[in-house]
Amino acid sequence: MTAPVWHGVHVATALPFHDDLSVDYDAYAEHVRFLAEGGCHGVCPNGSLGEYQTLTDEERARVVRTAVEAAPDGFHVMPGVAAYGAAESRRWAEQAAEAGASSVLLLPPNAYRADRAAVVAHYREVAKAGLPVVAYNNPIDTKVDLTPSLLAELHQEGLIVGVKEFTGDVRRAYEIAELAPGLDVLIGSDDVLLELGIAGAVGWIAGYPNMIPRATVELYHLAVAGDVAKALPIYRDLHPLLRWDSKTEFVQSIKLSMDLAGRKGGACRPPRLALAPELADRITRDTEAVLAKGYR
Repeated sequence: MTAPVWHGVHVATALPFHDDLSVDYDAYAEHVRFLAEGGCHGVCPNGSLGEYQTLTDEERARVVRTAVEAAPDGFHVMPGVAAYGAAESRRWAEQAAEAGASSVLLLPPNAYRADRAAVVAHYREVAKAGLPVVAYNNPIDTKVDLTPSLLAELHQEGLIVGVKEFTGDVRRAYEIAELAPGLDVLIGSDDVLLELGIAGAVGWIAGYPNMIPRATVELYHLAVAGDVAKALPIYRDLHPLLRWDSKTEFVQSIKLSMDLAGRKGGACRPPRLALAPELADRITRDTEAVLAKGYR
């Protein structure tokens, strides 16, 4: 049986820029192909790691088209369609559908602390675009918590097929399974991969596969198979890096690690600045230690 298009490892892709900070679409297309060759199942362009907030409308649309055009057969594209308003998010979902994307990733309203009714209305509007919607729960940044009971309401109405769970609270996987049977949990933070994998997750929207896709995909498969004996040593080796995915500096961190691994990470657009020297040194040490152990 073919797995749903939102299952598996979807990489929240970092976006390469030229020296003048214009988007390097050719490098991005090459990166999508690299991730497919590394065993990943798809990509999520225009997420926070892709710095979507800094893109023009034209750039944002072209990033999605570039990902779809670069994707080989069977490799899925799940664009982020976050926006301040539901109508704008729906337009981005419609653009994703027109470009050939398979599903979309949607934050709740994030311009203010939306209440339950506003959240449901937001997802109801975007679902009209017709693509499967994976909710993205990141109350740390959005200040809106998609609690298990709210996710159950969204799922029961047919508005979402899964949730990217970023709270770091692995207990939620069990409550979601109880309240919303059939709602797929996708690992949302790299540093709880093993815990959510053995709790029943069926996907991972991932950061550090941008740098080492083969090793992280192997770890994902071991985790969801419940093979803790084989997964744990790898997890321990990689965790000093994986935890940076949930830090404030996650974009700069992952891009630096990519540079050190021979990928094009590069600079970020403002307002993100270069890492402080002490942070850059620490991430460099962590990255070099992982590479020295042969992870790729």
